Amino acid sequence: MLLQTNQRQKLDDSEDLLFYSYPRFVTHVDEGSIDQLTNFYRDRLKPNTRILDMMSNWVSHLPEDMEFTHVEGHGMNEEELAKNPWLNHYFVQDLNKDLKIPLPDRDFDTVLNCVSIQYLQYPDAIFYEIHPILKPGGIVIINFSNRMFDQKAIAAWRDGSEVTKVELVKRYFKSVRNANGIPGFSQVEVIYRKSNVLQMLGLGEGAPFHAVVAYRQV
Repeated sequence: MLLQTNQRQKLDDSEDLLFYSYPRFVTHVDEGSIDQLTNFYRDRLKPNTRILDMMSNWVSHLPEDMEFTHVEGHGMNEEELAKNPWLNHYFVQDLNKDLKIPLPDRDFDTVLNCVSIQYLQYPDAIFYEIHPILKPGGIVIINFSNRMFDQKAIAAWRDGSEVTKVELVKRYFKSVRNANGIPGFSQVEVIYRKSNVLQMLGLGEGAPFHAVVAYRQV
């Protein structure tokens, strides 16, 4: 088992859909991290491809100078998703209650998860769901920072350091194997960057930028 029962626990164990029922039209990291993420997307994503923006909200931080064939949004608040100008279609689903992602196999070139991975109680199951909906060679980008709703993050994340959080996401990818034990994803790549000049100089507390990236094996 990837996580023990106590590692999956949250401080607030009330229904997640209730917690997210009120729209929050805010950004959850600072502008420096958002710029880092958008530039990273610009480097790694390909135009005219199909994207699943998983655990999304009212903004996807995609580059405005790129066009995509289809951006599918998933999230917990319909009002937020409806306001997201990038989404061609969206659906609301609590992935801690319903672990099946209702999308066709081999339909997406990219899966994105921006600063939300810490809220998944069954990431092992969800990563098994991500794998088949990707086309062979498709990319997964998991981005996170040091900010979160503490009451809704799992214990394994709340109690971890930046290093252990990176290792945790790497384990999520590595847990996906077929019946013959062959890994479903490529070797994992980790990117870490300071969020802004002040933080680089040790004068500010901007949110750091982390990305963990892997590709579906061909």
